[in-house]
Amino acid sequence: MLGASLNKIFDYFKSRWQSSWNYSLWALLIFPLSPLVGAVTVGFVSLITWLKQSRKINRRPLNWGFALLSFLLIVSAGFAQDKTAAFLGLFNLLPFFLLFAAHSALIQTFTQLRQMAWVLVIGSMPVAIMGLGQLFLGWSFKFQFVWVVFSWTIRPGGNPPGRIASLFLHANTFAAYLVIVFILGLGLWIEQWRLAIGYWGLNIKGRGADRQRDRGERLTAPHSPVPFLFLTVAVIANFITLIFTNSRNGWAIAIFACLAYALYQGWRILVGSVAAIVSSILLAAFAPSPVAHIFRLVVPAFFWARLNDDMYPDRPVALMRKTQWEFAWSLAQQHPWSGWGLRSFSTLYKAKMQIPLGHPHNLFLMLSAETGFPSAFLFCGLLAWILIISVQLLQKSKYINTGDKLIFFSYLLSFVGWILLNTVDVTLFDFRLNALSWLILAAIAGVVHRYHEKDRLASHQN
Repeated sequence: MLGASLNKIFDYFKSRWQSSWNYSLWALLIFPLSPLVGAVTVGFVSLITWLKQSRKINRRPLNWGFALLSFLLIVSAGFAQDKTAAFLGLFNLLPFFLLFAAHSALIQTFTQLRQMAWVLVIGSMPVAIMGLGQLFLGWSFKFQFVWVVFSWTIRPGGNPPGRIASLFLHANTFAAYLVIVFILGLGLWIEQWRLAIGYWGLNIKGRGADRQRDRGERLTAPHSPVPFLFLTVAVIANFITLIFTNSRNGWAIAIFACLAYALYQGWRILVGSVAAIVSSILLAAFAPSPVAHIFRLVVPAFFWARLNDDMYPDRPVALMRKTQWEFAWSLAQQHPWSGWGLRSFSTLYKAKMQIPLGHPHNLFLMLSAETGFPSAFLFCGLLAWILIISVQLLQKSKYINTGDKLIFFSYLLSFVGWILLNTVDVTLFDFRLNALSWLILAAIAGVVHRYHEKDRLASHQN
């Protein structure tokens, strides 16, 4: 029944599955289950797009910026102490710049944004179910089919133990994936909720409803409740799974996203409710003992003990983020121009602290330490450029209707969530998460470029 009801959403798949865009959608759908198939497909689509639209891609100033950044990263690798490791580290960045450039030319419409979001939400359900089974039903298995085409590993009890990791290597990586999908799924859910409200003609409050009533819009086409019900289940499932990843960063960004949506919709009661819940948890975790004791009678220890580290006492100082960030900053100051080379942090940190650690839990400090300040500043500048022009489009463009603004806002919010994630972690070492991040960034940049072109043409005609 569910599959039949969602057929409308995927008519595009059935009628034009041969197109490059549809290959990308299928790749995103299968990515969590088979990174190899997803990678090959996305790489193939990027190559075809480059061959078809190379002139358009080469003319975009944003792509010039990433080309300059690529040059600086290659120069940095040439000055690294361990050149082999540094050049291997480039594969976590340079191919994804090409993916970004190709897909920002391929993705141009809000319809594509919706299709991409739907595919990501549907694709997240199997891994969320496996994760919940891992923690609550004791699922554990290792399955391989045709070498690594389908390679699934579920560790008993999670990784670290007691934290859901599902098919991902670590709970924090899985949490980062879930946060991005949760944000996009919540945007689709609000959109479906608006459609349901419009169809039933209910008198509601909120920015979207007010504007719809102001324009006298009413939906007359039959509205199936199944997509709304599916999204409700998916959003709740992803949120519950996110909670049990026990990722403080994931919790914080998910709550931030909920508040952002509530503010955008004008739901003041929801904003107040979420703020009250968050304040209670923070007081239970960090308030003086007499005050904290009162709130701990209500707030489960699962939350406040995780926030203030009572759940994991006596952690080595070397495993604390503050220590890692200070060390990364000191490395950046010692080699400010070219850095120490990509993938050098782990070796240097182990030599200093006698503890193995893959990265400093901050992407921007890691790039400063490993590639130098010029590369890190240019990278941050390009991200800031995309963020600024996206916000400007959301605020000023005359060509975006209210419904389309919501899905674009969802992508913008997921981009901000990705930035926040990378201030306390590094997401580029998981191929699936890295590819997903750059595809979302490409989707935003592609739509912005198209509508800026419309604005430019309109201004010339006037």
